[in-house]
This record gives sequence, C-alpha cells and structure tokens, in this order.
Amino acid sequence: MSEDVLLETRGAVGLVTLNRPKALNALSLDMCRALHPQLDAWAADASVKAVVIRGAGGKAFCAGGDVRAVAGSVGRTEGGASLSSEFFLAEYALNHRIHHFPKPFIALVDGICMGGGLGLSVHGGFRVVTEKLVLAMPETGIGIFPDVGGGWFLPRFPGETGTYLGLTGARCDAADAVWLGYATHRVEASRLEEVLGALVAADWSGPAHHVVAHVLAGFIAEPGTSTLEALAEVIHRCFQGNRVEDILAALEREGSTWAQETRATLLRMSPTSLKVTLRQLREGRGQDYDTMARVEYRLSQALTARPDFREGIRAVLVDKDQKPRWSPATLAEVTEVEVEACFAPRPGDELVLPSFG
Repeated sequence: MSEDVLLETRGAVGLVTLNRPKALNALSLDMCRALHPQLDAWAADASVKAVVIRGAGGKAFCAGGDVRAVAGSVGRTEGGASLSSEFFLAEYALNHRIHHFPKPFIALVDGICMGGGLGLSVHGGFRVVTEKLVLAMPETGIGIFPDVGGGWFLPRFPGETGTYLGLTGARCDAADAVWLGYATHRVEASRLEEVLGALVAADWSGPAHHVVAHVLAGFIAEPGTSTLEALAEVIHRCFQGNRVEDILAALEREGSTWAQETRATLLRMSPTSLKVTLRQLREGRGQDYDTMARVEYRLSQALTARPDFREGIRAVLVDKDQKPRWSPATLAEVTEVEVEACFAPRPGDELVLPSFG
C-alpha cells in the first residue's frame, strides 16, 4: 500500500487521508492504485456506511494529478503501455468509482483543490469546504484541458461560469464554490476534526444519506458573498461564443478592467488547449458523465503527447519562468483538423468503464 494515501476504518466510516503534504497531496499513480480497490471493498462492506476523504498538512486537499511526473514519463513505457496512459486510465477509473459510489462520499476540502482534486471530490455526494478553499481548473496554462470530468461538471455550473473557469483557470473561494453548486456545505477549518468525529459517532440506523446531511447541518457556517456571482451576467455575455476568437472579441467589446485582464489571461494560455477545451465544454452540455470520461481519456492522450504539455510543465512547475513558448503560438495557427484529431477514437487504447447497477 502507498504511504501517500492512508486508508482506515473508524466505526462505520471509511477514512481516506491523502498524505503527500509536501506535494500539496498531488495524486500519483500509486495513490490511485491503492485507493480504488479499497473503495470497492468499502462499497461491498455492509458495516461501512459512508466514506470520508481529506488531505493532510493543512494547506491543500489535493492540488491535482501529479502532472509533472506524467510529463517526465512521456515517451517512456511500462509493460508496453505509456505511463501517461497508465496514469490517466487509473485516475479516470477512480473518478468513475467515486461518481457511482453507492454510499455517501464526503470530501472535506480544506485549502487548495485544483484539477485532480476536483475529480476526488465533485463526484461524491457531499463537498464540505472551508474558508481556506482555493478552487481552480488551471489546465489550459500547462497545455492540457480541464479533465477529471470537467467536460461534464463545468457546463453544469450557472450560466457560462464553467466556460470561464475552464478556459482561464480563475480561482474561486468558498463563497464562489457554494454559489456554483460545487460545495454542498461550508464549515470552519478548525471544526473539520469535529465533523469527522460526529460522523464516526453518528447513529447509522437510518438512511445513510440522511444521517450525513443531519450531521453536516450542525456545522454549517455562512459562506459569505460570491465575487463570481456578481460577475455572472458579464461572464455569460462574454463567454457564450462557440469560438475562442468570439470570446476574445466579446471581452474586447466589454472593455472593463475585468474584461481586459481576462482577455490578457486567455492570451497567455495554450492556444491548442483553449480550442480543445471550448469544444469539450460545448460537447459536455448534452452528454452524461461516463460518455465525457471516455472523451477526456482520448484528449488526455492526444494533448500529453503534444509539445505544449511539456512546455507548460517547464514554464509553470519546473523553471517557473511563467513564459511558455506554445506551439502553435497563436489561435489562428490551430486548425480545426488538429482539434478534431484530439477527439478521435483510439482503437486499442480507450477508457473502458464498468457498469454499476
């Protein structure tokens, strides 16, 4: 078992602790492989009524998938399969297990939650956030796309806020998360241990979902005012286009300081990632989660094989100069043929998901 994820049972509660605090609990392949079978076991164990997942260290729930390791593995293979393939297959299968988990799945989301952290939380029935929350999907800035189900959950946020968050990587706080519908409850970080203790001590004789809801209701704190909600109208006006170029033009017409800063942010992102992401989000409006998970696996393999991914990791996580040199360098150079190719089926290399009754 990986020491980077701690798995234990406390009373009727299965407890997952992501235990890579120095890496902000970034999700690795070994962590996926340790956690998934334990979730299967807890799902089948009648004595386990609910599962709680949290992050160690107090700074982050989970800062995302370990993309730096994936970038370093591009081109290498393990047992005939690329490490990129192995990682995304394992991560997406884990997200799918959580999405279809038959018992209450409660994420205690304290601090940073980005990318893969959303995959470990948004698919569960309860997302408890604290005043320290920093929520984002920053993938277009490293040459990939908002995955882990982003094509399914981002279009279901109010208006075009999901489009805005997916393209720009903008950060949200607890009030934003509650307004978006990501967070089901807001509590004080200082009370998270108390929340866990109350769940462990609960009387589980009634329906488990009702038990969890009753326990969490006793800890709710006011979320505050959402900045994102205040921007919802202008976000909808500017981000409803079906071409990235149209969104940039709408921001230019808007002309406000926010619009100018948002436009500048978009122009720093990978042009290929922006075009692929916008199509992903538009397709996801009319698709269920399982369908989008299969699409996202294809995208994960297409985009991690492109130079923008390694360049984005270099600029943001390795050299940290924040000056990626994208290829192609402009939106005009990204052809529809290139975008279409990213969505193409991959015979012999598809995400195969089990069907849960």
